[in-house]
Amino acid sequence: MNRSSMRENAFKLIYSLEIQKPDLIEEQMDLFFESNEIKDSETQKYIRDVILGIQKNNEQVLKNIEENLKEDWKLNRISKMDLSILKLAIYEIKYTQIPYKVAINEAVELAKKYGEDKSKNFVNGILASVVKDM
Repeated sequence: MNRSSMRENAFKLIYSLEIQKPDLIEEQMDLFFESNEIKDSETQKYIRDVILGIQKNNEQVLKNIEENLKEDWKLNRISKMDLSILKLAIYEIKYTQIPYKVAINEAVELAKKYGEDKSKNFVNGILASVVKDM
């Protein structure tokens, strides 16, 4: 599985967890791997690292999003889809060795595929602001 497919699967799980708000994240990851027939250990490791990393740094990731919203916007106004994409991208930008240009490009591609019409511009704008603040 290539990195883009791994990232897309991670996004799908983040979105699922965002909707469900489960208590047992490890169990949800195992169910996700099983139901999506993800047997590749490298893919499982990447997804686990992303999910657990976002969980560990959730407060800071959300703060990064909130600080880069326009004045009249609040976190609860962002669609779960866009929020999931932003969480993934900000985690990759801030806490991994992935170049920020790659993370932003992949996030915009996910927004084009899964988000609303304006999602790609919204996601790109937030992530550009996050990178500028670094």
